[in-house]
Amino acid sequence: MSRKRDKFVELAEKRVNNAIKQIQLIGNLSNTGNYEFQEADYQRIFRAIDAEVREMKRRFAEASLGSKGKFSLRGDV
Repeated sequence: MSRKRDKFVELAEKRVNNAIKQIQLIGNLSNTGNYEFQEADYQRIFRAIDAEVREMKRRFAEASLGSKGKFSLRGDV
């Protein structure tokens, strides 16, 4: 693998595992024995996380299309 690929894999694994752990910790907030919340509270949490996931997907899609945002199988467009 190339150095850039190795670094991507290393960081992606670390960051995704950290994100999963943090999401699990947010899920722990659903324990009504320890916490009190309203539906509006967790809906705001879901919207914030969903917005960041959408933004991340957009950035990956944009990067894969190139800076012009247009798809081409030829490298000159």
